Amino acid sequence: MKPGEIRPFTLEGKTALVTGAGRGIGRAVARKLAMQALYRWQLNAGPWQDVLNEFAAEEDMRKADRGYFNQLVTDICGASDALDTALAGFMDRKPTELDPVERAVLWVGAHELRSAPDVPYRVVINEAVGLAKRFGATDSHKFVNAVLDAAAKELRPNEH
Repeated sequence: MKPGEIRPFTLEGKTALVTGAGRGIGRAVARKLAMQALYRWQLNAGPWQDVLNEFAAEEDMRKADRGYFNQLVTDICGASDALDTALAGFMDRKPTELDPVERAVLWVGAHELRSAPDVPYRVVINEAVGLAKRFGATDSHKFVNAVLDAAAKELRPNEH
C-alpha cells in the first residue's frame, strides 16, 4: 500500500479501512525488530551499528517503520546504561542479571515512556508485554508489566 491509499481489510467477518503505511503495525514490527536487534547486541559484543545494518536486511523490515526502528536502536544503544539505571529503581534485581530478552523489551518500553510522548503509556506497556509473551520466558510478561507500570507512574504521572 502506498501512503494515503485506503483499502478495506476483513478479519473474522469484520471489515475496516486500512490507510497508508499502517503506522501502528509498522511501529509494532519496528519494536519487535528493535528488541531482536538489542538482544543480539547484548549477546554478541560489537558495534551497535553492525546490528543496525544487519537488521536492515530482515524480511520483516518491509512491514516495519524503518525510521522508528533506526531511532529505537540508535537511541537505546546510546543510552543503555542510563536506561538500566532508570529501570533499576523499579526492579528487585540488577538489569544486568535479567534475561537478555526481558532486558531488551524493558529497554524499548522504558525508552518509549521517556522519549515518545506521542505513544500512550498503555500502548507502550501492551506492546512490551506482547513481546515478552512471544519471545520471553514463561512468566516474563508479568515482570515486564509490573516494571513498566511502575515506571509509567513516575515518568507519565499526568497520563497514568
